Amino acid sequence: MAIKGGNRNTAKLLMERSVPGRMGSVLPGLDVPPHPLPAAALLRDDLPLPEVSEPEVVQYFTGLSQLNYSIDTHFYPLGSCTMKYNPKINDEVSFLPGFAGIHPLQPAEVSQGALELLYRLQEFLREITGMAGTSLATLAGAHGELAGVLMMRAYHQARGDTARRKMAIPDSAHGTNPASAAMAGFEVVTLRSDASGNVDLNALHELAGPDLAGVMITLPSTLGLFDTQIVEVCRVVHQAGGLVYGDGANMNALVGRAKLGHLGFDVVHLNLHKTFSTPHGGGGPGAGPVCCGETLLPYLAAPVVVQDSDGTYRLTAPEHSIGKVSGFHGNFGVLVRAYTYIRTLGEAGIRAISGNAVLNANYILEKLKDIYHLPYDRRCMHEVVFSADWHKARGVSGLEIAKRLLDYGFYAPTMYFPLIVPEALMIEPTESETRETLDAFIQALRDIDREIADNPEQVRQAPHTTPVTRLDEARAARQPDLRWRP
Repeated sequence: MAIKGGNRNTAKLLMERSVPGRMGSVLPGLDVPPHPLPAAALLRDDLPLPEVSEPEVVQYFTGLSQLNYSIDTHFYPLGSCTMKYNPKINDEVSFLPGFAGIHPLQPAEVSQGALELLYRLQEFLREITGMAGTSLATLAGAHGELAGVLMMRAYHQARGDTARRKMAIPDSAHGTNPASAAMAGFEVVTLRSDASGNVDLNALHELAGPDLAGVMITLPSTLGLFDTQIVEVCRVVHQAGGLVYGDGANMNALVGRAKLGHLGFDVVHLNLHKTFSTPHGGGGPGAGPVCCGETLLPYLAAPVVVQDSDGTYRLTAPEHSIGKVSGFHGNFGVLVRAYTYIRTLGEAGIRAISGNAVLNANYILEKLKDIYHLPYDRRCMHEVVFSADWHKARGVSGLEIAKRLLDYGFYAPTMYFPLIVPEALMIEPTESETRETLDAFIQALRDIDREIADNPEQVRQAPHTTPVTRLDEARAARQPDLRWRP
């Protein structure tokens, strides 16, 4: 692919730097007896490797690392993913030898420190969600979803209520919600939103019958909105004999201020790698603990940590547990980071997370709603969802606006999600960004709006300054070019 913009010498491929005879290292002489080579049919002599010096190798890989976009170097407004700064002390604590070197098969009597940490974290998360108990075994948010709906299924089956096969899921839900429900054997039915972005109560009443197993609600929703009817939603579902699952992916907006258990939720997962530290993205690492009320407490995934009367800690399985859902006891390193994050912040700091996150999102909302369409014109929570449909009518799509943002030095927000918002641009500033950073981001979006009026082709052809410019994204995904060719 063509490399445009940036430093061409930095981007120059290592094979292109190769000069015959140039050497980057000198191997020492053998200090073991030579061993016969394998059969000739297994050998090859056509492996072209670059011949470069050590400084060239260092320059090459250092240059590549400087092309990375990272939360440690830039603002990451990726809505619904909470890409926020993660304090380095959390990493340092997780690297302590007693934590980093522990083995999950060590006996409980020599693992009391680790078990105590897990127990305390269970209790913290139980308190934060307003629930009765916690399992830390699940390894990601979607994994937590699956465990939660399996608990719901086990509850209904234990009661002989096998006719409850339908799981109602809002049309604004995360895509993993219907996938998790389907994997658990439920029939997924769509629950529409009303004109305000809340769950449509009329639609819910139509579904609330003897075949309703439950609903899966993200609060705040992926529209960035707090459902003002959530208590009534839970009441209707419970009155029909169903259960309420809470997707806690957006807890960045609620921690320290609202407890899902007190609102009527029966089970909820938390994305520790979003709300409670650990760098997010890249496929992991993650942790999705499940918290539940008294009704589902016997069905929690194993193991959970309990404290005995003598003060010691041990692993156990609840009476009617759905069983083990991971190899050992959860993603321990992520759990250590979350515990450190909570202990460092304390009650006041946890409350400040949600306060600042919501304030920052509403600041962006107010500064941009005059030129970017706000489909639901109401106070948002931790993220704001705009629509680029006004700009689409002027000939520039949301994708092209996002590409142009790259020229201004900003990562693009989430695009085209939620699906019920045309040309969606979902922006989450998180609590860790300064007003100066937000002002620069806001100004960039205002500048792009002006460019669409003055020079729309400049936006349509963006980005212009990145090392790799506009790609055929569909072709890149289906026909990736994974090897160097001269």
